[in-house]
Amino acid sequence: MIAMARKSSLDRLPDVIKSYIQGKLAKGNMTLDELIADLQKCFPDEAAAGELPSRSAVGRYGQKLESRLSAIRASTEAAKIIRDQVGDKEDARSEALIAMIQSELFESIMTLQEASEEEMPASERVGLLANAAKNIATLTRSSVTLKKYQAEAEERGRQKLLQEQENNLQEIATAKGFDDEQVRFWREKFLGVRR
Repeated sequence: MIAMARKSSLDRLPDVIKSYIQGKLAKGNMTLDELIADLQKCFPDEAAAGELPSRSAVGRYGQKLESRLSAIRASTEAAKIIRDQVGDKEDARSEALIAMIQSELFESIMTLQEASEEEMPASERVGLLANAAKNIATLTRSSVTLKKYQAEAEERGRQKLLQEQENNLQEIATAKGFDDEQVRFWREKFLGVRR
């Protein structure tokens, strides 16, 4: 039986210390050496007992955290741009979010497939892939539902515009004294509606 990789020393820390480190790393205003010194000062008992993480462990954890924070910032910025550029009448943010999640799931599946047996036993990998497949199915249903909603919203918008144009045509026709043939001509040639 192959053993699982050991948890990071940061993952084994008490929540208060782990949260403290995460907060400092997220702020990004300290070097690793400054952060280690700060930890030793703030948590002297743990430092004396050798329970604080090493500089390299904090560095590795910081890189992972920064990668996650960057992804969150990018997703948030993308949602803001979409909202600003297209409003959100057809729920474009949800569409962008689904696309980002699909991309992330794809990358995660690729990483799982590339993992060696030492990194992750096949039984665990199969379980994670099965869970991912279930989530992908849910995401796909959401995507299909969203596309249907967007198509319906677009059709409602088109119908509303056509009704407004028809009302305007009727007002003009009444004001100008158009007969039925003239109204039909304008409706067909300029509105593109055949009755």
